[in-house]
This record gives sequence, structure tokens and C-alpha cells, in this order.
Amino acid sequence: MADFLQQVVAGLASGGILCAAFAAMHPDRTRALVLYHTIPGRAWGDDDAPSDDPRLERFIGAIRDGWGSEEFAAQVLAANAPSRADDRWLIRWMAEDEYLSGTAEDAVALARVDHDSDIRAILPAIHVPTLVLSRAGDTLEAARSMADAMAAARVVELPGDDHMLLAGDTDAALRAITAFLDEVRTLEEPDDEPDRVLATLLMTDIVGSTALATEIGDRRWAALVEEHDERIRGLLARHRGREIDTAGDGFLAAFDGPGRAIRCALGVGWAVRDLGIEIRAGVHAGEVEQVGPRLRGMAVHIAARVAAAAGPSEVLVSGTVRDLVAGSGLEFDDRGVHVLKGVAGEWGLYAVRRLDEA
Repeated sequence: MADFLQQVVAGLASGGILCAAFAAMHPDRTRALVLYHTIPGRAWGDDDAPSDDPRLERFIGAIRDGWGSEEFAAQVLAANAPSRADDRWLIRWMAEDEYLSGTAEDAVALARVDHDSDIRAILPAIHVPTLVLSRAGDTLEAARSMADAMAAARVVELPGDDHMLLAGDTDAALRAITAFLDEVRTLEEPDDEPDRVLATLLMTDIVGSTALATEIGDRRWAALVEEHDERIRGLLARHRGREIDTAGDGFLAAFDGPGRAIRCALGVGWAVRDLGIEIRAGVHAGEVEQVGPRLRGMAVHIAARVAAAAGPSEVLVSGTVRDLVAGSGLEFDDRGVHVLKGVAGEWGLYAVRRLDEA
């Protein structure tokens, strides 16, 4: 039983976003996923809310004014656990917990991450058995929408309208989780590695490679590409990337997180600059099929198209990647909506603007 529980990933509220992403990227390490009050979309479910959403700014102002005080704790309880809004012991406990857990600015940073995070694009890549819990009067609609997007998810509606799990009928939630895990534990554990996983893909190539090869000749070009390859492989190792394929002057690599892929891409741009060449790069996260050491699927094609749209020394990312790295310190410039050759629909692309550590 202990080994099974070590492979159960459970998350509350915004913590569920991280757990869901982990289950998509590491199905070999996840037997079951449990989510409580996790809203997968940005801005508390509002697609059109701007980054300077006045609701967010009001909430941030309240955090800065009252973090760690009983007055602020009482406000939080009234909004999120109405059944215990007058519980003075809980109010005092919450105020002390806030004070000990971090500063007001720490809480502000987390609020912004929670507001901006969006994992809806990766939900179809989650194939492990998943339990989505929601109180009837709280986030039930979002819970149902999220479960519908996943292959093996179910929703359990709990009584009450408290957002916090520590309020209301907590025993009902524990019974639902226990029953779900007992059921999953009886399922036969897969013998083989999963053949479909969520991966972050980095595609690079040398700008103007054909003209440069013609200009400097075959021998110098071969030496240049060899040095280019060596430097990229060093950065892949540093950022825990896995080389999937090379195509003359370009690399396809996979990462277990979009932040590492972006940092590696920007590092590549700096690493080869003294060679007299420029790199364009594209980063996309999506579900891929593992075929031995190779990866294939539409996500690979999208990464290639994103890279092709990048300019010299530019790293472009898809909207999926931008949403996954909310709160990472990375900043982006909007490059507008693009139609990618051979890919359905329109795609928002974003250029990486700032990096804390290359």
C-alpha cells in the first residue's frame, strides 16, 4: 500500500495545477491524481480578464494591507469558508499561519501566479485515473469542465459551499478520496512505459545557414556546425534536456518543464554568438508519442512551425508554454496571432523578453 500511495499526486486549489502538470509529464510516476477546487483557467475562470484585472489588484491591496492580521484572516474565511466565518480560534490560527508562512510580497507573488496560470491546453494529455472534487456551491462547473477534458477523470460533488477543505463536511471528501484510491489500487499496474506523455519541445536552427555554408565552404562549415553542436549539447545537459534529433544545423530536444526549455534556448543564443552565427528557436508543450528514443506527433510539428516564425536571435513560444510558466520571472512580448503551416487553427506566439538566469 505504501508504494502505491507514493505514486498518488494530490493538490488543493492552485496546488492542483502543479499536480496536474506533473501527472501529464510523468505518467510513469503517477498512479492516481486527486484535485480539489482546482480551476485550470486563468483569472479565476475568466478568459478575458487582463493582467491588471481590477479584482486582482483589489485582492493584492488587501493582502498588502492586512497580511498576517486577524482582520484579514476573518475576511478570507468569510469569503472562502462561510460555515466557519465566526470561528475565532480558526481566525487566530490563520493569521498566525500567514505571518509564519511568508511575507505579504510572497503572498502577492503567489496571487499573481494563481491569476495567470492556465493548464487547460494540457488537460487532454492527462491519462491517469483522476478524481476531481468540488463543493456543490463552489466551483462545480469548473470541475466538470476540467474532468470532461481529461481521459480518465470523474467528478464528485460534495455538499456545502465552503471553498476551503478544512470547513464544511470534510469527512465526505475523505470518504470520496479513500473510495477512489481503493478502486485505483485494484487496477493492474501498467507493465510498459507510457507511450504518450506531455513534453516541452525545443526546436532550433541556424539563421541563414545555406548562404553561410556557401560563403565559407564545406570544411569551415563542418567545423562550425561541430562546435555549434557541442555547445548546444552542453546546454542540454545543464538544463536536463534530451536530444531527440538533429537536422544538419538544427536540434530537436525535449524537456520535462517549459522553464528549462526556455532558459536553454536563450542560453544557446548567447553560447554561439561568438561563432558569428545566430539561432532562431521555438518552444511548445504538447502531447507526444514515444517511439523508442524518438518523439512524434502534432506537437513536434507545432514546435517546428513556432521556430520557423522566429527572427534571428529570437525565442518564440506558443501560448500553451507562456501559460505554463506564469510566475517564473520570464516575460514575453506578444507577437500576435499566426496561422502555422499544416496546423489547424490560429496560434498566439510570444517572444521571450527577459530571463533571470540564462
